[in-house]
Amino acid sequence: VQLVESGGGLVQPGGSLRLSCAAGGFTFSNYDMGWFRQAPGKEREGVSCITWGSGRTYYADSVKGRFTISRDNAESTLYLQMNSLKPDDTAMYYCAAGRGCSGSDGVLPHQIYRGQGTQVTVSS
Repeated sequence: VQLVESGGGLVQPGGSLRLSCAAGGFTFSNYDMGWFRQAPGKEREGVSCITWGSGRTYYADSVKGRFTISRDNAESTLYLQMNSLKPDDTAMYYCAAGRGCSGSDGVLPHQIYRGQGTQVTVSS
């Protein structure tokens, strides 16, 4: 099983990035998927999740209206389009596969598989 994130980098405030998470070794379309992030010295934070069936999406209040999660089941790939980035968005971003994407906070509570992360730095 593997989840490989890519697309992170250094971007100026107000800029955009698109993260990708390529999945392999399990039936991607049967799992809820999510993104979470962790900055140094801070708690891990759920960012967004998307359900396996209907593709319903949920977001943390801190990213609502700026980030968009999507999935391509044919390519077994998860995406996170991040616009209007702020310095507070600086963190390591991880993707995860699991169950329980249903709350309004963007948290995927039951994570079965996780990736190694990609760094996002928002700075001028």
